[in-house]
Parts: sequence; structure tokens; C-alpha cells
Amino acid sequence: MEEEQLDYVLVPLGLFLFGLYHVWLLFTIYRFPRRTVIGLNAESRHQWVSSMMTDPLKNGVLVVQTIRNNIMASTLLATTAITLSSLIGVFVSSKSESSSASSELVYGNKTSIISSIKYFSILLCFLLAFLFNVQSIRYYAHVSFLATVPTWKDNKESIEYVARNLNRGSFFWSLGLRAFYVSFPLFLWIFGPIPMFICCCMMSCILYFLDTTSNFTQHLHSHSIRRQVTKSNDAELAGDLS
Repeated sequence: MEEEQLDYVLVPLGLFLFGLYHVWLLFTIYRFPRRTVIGLNAESRHQWVSSMMTDPLKNGVLVVQTIRNNIMASTLLATTAITLSSLIGVFVSSKSESSSASSELVYGNKTSIISSIKYFSILLCFLLAFLFNVQSIRYYAHVSFLATVPTWKDNKESIEYVARNLNRGSFFWSLGLRAFYVSFPLFLWIFGPIPMFICCCMMSCILYFLDTTSNFTQHLHSHSIRRQVTKSNDAELAGDLS
């Protein structure tokens, strides 16, 4: 295969493998959520909201501090994303004298169109990461107000609404983090399609072990949820008897 044709074969193949893994992950989250870390964390956050909102006056400070930590994490990623986007924009717009020397390190298509696509893809990933993290901050800030309302103590529909908004903020944070993950193989594409394809394969394998859960973790999670439900039922029964 000629050197110029590697980009037209390895790059789509690497992106296809990376996209196929995320399609499988999305399907697993919807059908078998406890097999993924994202699904278990969503259930844990729902349980946390239910326990915190049983007494919002007592747990209000803890709720605000926890949401503030999540907002700080999202702010850090959003600031990093927009900073890298600005640096890439300045780098692309400037004419570097070392472009001919750096092109010798690239094994693949060195045309200006392919180079523009490379930088535009990385810039798009960072812009999406910025938007996702901004949306995450928006939901977290909204939850910090909703979770401390005393009038929603015994309203299960309101608690479900708060838990749903908290999970949405976390999902947007996960999407922003995924955009950073996608930027790694796209950045290596600058040095050629072979490093990019290898990075896609390695990232898919690494993310599989990070996103899936073991049977032991699922058992501990199920046991903790059953124990929490039993305690809440006992508390409600004691209240009814009193």
C-alpha cells in the first residue's frame, strides 16, 4: 500500500473500532446498567439524593459541598478544553517555518487538506468537551438549589426529578471526558495514521476495563442498595406505628 493511501484505510478503521465500542457501551448502559460503571454510579447517585433529601435542613451543607466539588471538576475540564482550542486555533492560523522539517516525521498523507482535517477534528473534540462540561455545570448548579428545598422532603416525584437532573449533569461530564479520550488518537494522527490506529485499539481495550464492572462489584452494590431499602422501610414502619 502506498504511503498516501494509509490515511484512507487506517483512520476510518480506527474510528470505526472506537465508535463501535461506544455503541456497545451505550447499548449496555440502557439494557444492562449494572454491568457498567456509569450505570452503577447513576444508581448510587439516585440513592444518595434520596438519603440526603430525607432531611434537607440537616444535610444541606453536605449536599452543597458535594455538588461544589463536581462543579469544580467540570470547570477544570471546561477551562482546559477552551484553552487547548484557543492554542490550536492560534497554531493553525500562524505559518510556521518548521512545517517542512516536521513533515518528515509524518508517515502518511502530507497534503494541506489532510492536515487541515486533522487540526479541525482535534479542535472540534475540545469544543464539544467545553460545551458538555458547561452543560454539566448548569445541571449541577440547578441541583444545588433543588436538593436543599425543605418542602420536598416527602415528595417522591420531586426527589426523582432532582436525581434525574443530577444524573444528567454526570452524563454530560462523562461525555466531556469522552471527548478528551477521542482527542488522543486524533492528536496522534498528526504523526501519521499508524500511531492513530494503534491508539484507537489501545484506548478501546483500556476503556473496556475502566467502564465495565466485575461480579464482585455488582454484588456489593446490590447488597448495599437492599440494606438501604430495608432501613428506609423499617423507619417508615416505625413512624407509622408511632
